[in-house]
Amino acid sequence: MPELEIDAVVFDVLGTLVDEPAGIRAGIRELEPSLDDPQVEELLSLWQQHIDGEQRRILDGGRPYVTSDALDREAARLVADAAGVEDPSAVTVLAGSGRRLPPWADTVAGLARLAERFPLIGLSNASRTALLEVNAHAGLRWHQALSAEDARTYKPDPAVYQLAVTVSARPPERLLMVATHAWDLRAAQALGLRTAYVTRPVGDPPASGDRFDLYADGLDNLADQLDENGPARLG
Repeated sequence: MPELEIDAVVFDVLGTLVDEPAGIRAGIRELEPSLDDPQVEELLSLWQQHIDGEQRRILDGGRPYVTSDALDREAARLVADAAGVEDPSAVTVLAGSGRRLPPWADTVAGLARLAERFPLIGLSNASRTALLEVNAHAGLRWHQALSAEDARTYKPDPAVYQLAVTVSARPPERLLMVATHAWDLRAAQALGLRTAYVTRPVGDPPASGDRFDLYADGLDNLADQLDENGPARLG
């Protein structure tokens, strides 16, 4: 294991700590209970493609910045149209499904364990309001939760990771970025943060050329590895 001197741990939220697809699937099933599983998956893919595509357009300068709330409303409208649902109130409920996301089985206990040794920072593409609701619904506990909305852009823009560097008042190499998305870790790594990949069913696995500092199969395993790395200080 590499020698790490870590002052704080920065967590991606969507996918890494909560099961985002599961929450949206539940919203789609509530929107139209007659849908079968393949239809639900098709509509989930429509939602995800819209969010990913529009965030990329914003990053590329093809669209002015809008919050994740606006993108979720757009995605919900597309899904409702495809499902043949016209009720505006049902669309509003569906748009909120991106905030009602279940945590992974090890998330809450894993965060509590890590919080005994490190300041924990959540860093998410979710808007400030959405992040508040995601945290509350999933029972996530932070020392600080940061939204990409504060940088008016989205990960993997370096400005988002800089939020954690600025708030922690630590050099980037003293922060450990934890994510299940390899693209997320690559961007953090480019800014100088240390990196830890955590395996999740919905993640973006590392490529053969990726070299992250830690690889873990869950938060317990991550905490074990950090325990082996030596003492850390709070405060």
